[in-house]
Amino acid sequence: MEYAGLGGLIVLALNIWAIVSIIGSGVPTGSKVLWTLLVLVLPIIGFIIWVLAGPRSTARTV
Repeated sequence: MEYAGLGGLIVLALNIWAIVSIIGSGVPTGSKVLWTLLVLVLPIIGFIIWVLAGPRSTARTV
């Protein structure tokens, strides 16, 4: 089985989720751009930093 391909798909899905959440957050546009660039330029490290300190989406699910 191709584990590297599966890992890449997981990272891609998590980064897409992070970017959608960043865009949906209530932070100013400049902050959204910086967070998005961080996640895009450093996919794994940027995602971890976003999980720990990033903006959250304003939409809540029940």
